Amino acid sequence: MSSHTSNKVSIIGCGKVGMSAAYSLLHRGDVTELVLHGRSMPELVGEELDLEHGMSFLPFAKIMATTDYADLAGSDVVIVTAGAAQKPGETRLDLTAKNVAIIESVIPQVVKYAPEAIIVIVSNPVDVLTYKAYQIAGLPKGRIFGSGTTLDTARFRFHLSEFLHVNPQSIHAYILGEHGDSSFPAISSASVGGQPLMSMSDFSEERAWKAYEKARSAAYKIIAAKGATYYGIGTVVSHIVSKILHNTRSVLPLSIPLHQYYGFSGVSLSVPCVIGRNGVEETLEIKLDWEEKRRFEKSVTTIKQYL
Repeated sequence: MSSHTSNKVSIIGCGKVGMSAAYSLLHRGDVTELVLHGRSMPELVGEELDLEHGMSFLPFAKIMATTDYADLAGSDVVIVTAGAAQKPGETRLDLTAKNVAIIESVIPQVVKYAPEAIIVIVSNPVDVLTYKAYQIAGLPKGRIFGSGTTLDTARFRFHLSEFLHVNPQSIHAYILGEHGDSSFPAISSASVGGQPLMSMSDFSEERAWKAYEKARSAAYKIIAAKGATYYGIGTVVSHIVSKILHNTRSVLPLSIPLHQYYGFSGVSLSVPCVIGRNGVEETLEIKLDWEEKRRFEKSVTTIKQYL
C-alpha cells in the first residue's frame, strides 16, 4: 500500500466504462473507499449491491452510491467517465458537443468538493475534454489529465509481441498524439530490452504499421461487434489509479495539456508522462524523427479545431 492510510476513489458516470473500472479497482485492492456517482439512484444502488456481494472474496473496500457531489469530499482520485458513448460508425471526435457540456457541468463540482483530488478524464474525445477540464478547473499542471493513448499503446505492444515473440511488457513502444484517428506510433525510438525495435531480427516496417493499424481500429471493431468497449479501458483506468496511489513514478502515455512540448502548447495530447501521487509529475520529450514530428503536428491541428 502507499503511505496514505486511506485511498478514496470516486467514479463519475457509472455506465459500462465506469463500472468496469470499479470492478477492476476492487480486484486490485488499492482502494479503501469507492464512490459511485451518477444520475439514477436506483441504478447506482443496484451496482453498489452487486459489487458488495463479491466483497467477501476481495480486499475490503467501502462502496457508496450517490447522486450528490458533496460525497466526493476527501477523494484522492476522481475518475470522469460520464458522457455519451461512441456508436458504431462514429469517431470519438463526433461526441465533442455532447460531452463538452457534461464536462462543463461536472468539473466545477469536483473542484468544489474534492479540491485536492487528482482528476482523470476518460470520457471521449479524451484530448478535447481533458483540455476543456484543465481550463475550467484552474488546478496546477499535472493534477488533471486524460487516460490518453495508454490503451492504444497496450494494444500496439500486444500486436507487436505477436510477431516479435517477446512479452508485451518488455516492449517499449508508444502510440502518441490523439487518442483517435490522427494518433501515430513512435517507432524510431521504440526498443526491446535496450535494443532498438527497428534492429530486431523479426522487425519489418510493414509489420509494425500493421500492428499500429490493428491497435488504431480496435475500438471500431469492438463497437461494431458488441456495441461498446469497456473491459480494456476499465483495466487501464485501474492501472493508472494504482500508479497514482502507490506513487510509483511509472511512465505512461497520458493526455496532458502541453507547454512547449516540441514547441506545441494550448492543446492536450498523449506524450510519455511520469505519474505519481501528485498526478503527472513530468513529461518526457521522446525522440521523434522528422516524419513522427509531422504526425504529431497533425494531431495538434486536428484537436485544436475542436477547442
